[in-house]
Amino acid sequence: MDNGQKRVLSAVEHFDAALTKAEKQLIARLNKPNRIQHFLDGLPYSSETIYRAPLRVLHEQTCQCFDGAVFAAAMLHRIGYPAVILNLLPNRRDDDHVLALFRQHGHWGAIAKSNFAGLRFREPIYRSLRELVMSYFEHYYNVHREKTLRGYTQQLYLGAFDSCQWMTRDEALDLIAEKLDRIRRFSLLTASMIRQLSPVDKRSRDAGLLGANTAGLSRPSRKKG
Repeated sequence: MDNGQKRVLSAVEHFDAALTKAEKQLIARLNKPNRIQHFLDGLPYSSETIYRAPLRVLHEQTCQCFDGAVFAAAMLHRIGYPAVILNLLPNRRDDDHVLALFRQHGHWGAIAKSNFAGLRFREPIYRSLRELVMSYFEHYYNVHREKTLRGYTQQLYLGAFDSCQWMTRDEALDLIAEKLDRIRRFSLLTASMIRQLSPVDKRSRDAGLLGANTAGLSRPSRKKG
């Protein structure tokens, strides 16, 4: 560069520079959204409340919802998509759920890590983010079979955190989480809709929890009455 200045490495270049030969070979296979999802599905669900940067997820071979979505966003970014996430917002009796978003031919899809089978991949067939979010509604419930999804955030572009090296530094994920807490939110249900919600049937609940790490489940106390 001019005047002897060194070019600043991008977040992706920092990530790639830190990989071993074996890790580079593994990452090279994650060249489609469904392959990224398949990789996440093969990782044990972590019950620890740790926000791991994508590099640490790769090293430790475990993650939970938040760092799984950030990892997926990083892998999508490596193959040419913007790194974008969105947070699904439940009532107070459940946990948030973060999605990595991607778009093909004008339609939205998602990648996610979850203890619940129905809260993972979505094909890019949804015309709007709200339409995509609503596809998770019937699958979003707690261990007491209560349907808990109530809203979602606007999408968050992780490129804004490139200077923090979000793909390699755990500290950057705290900044991302804080930003998710502050950005615009959208409600999905009215109060009357919420009052009329029926419980999830036991068969669906059990199917959704097949293979779950029970230590990582949110366990609210049972409602009285």
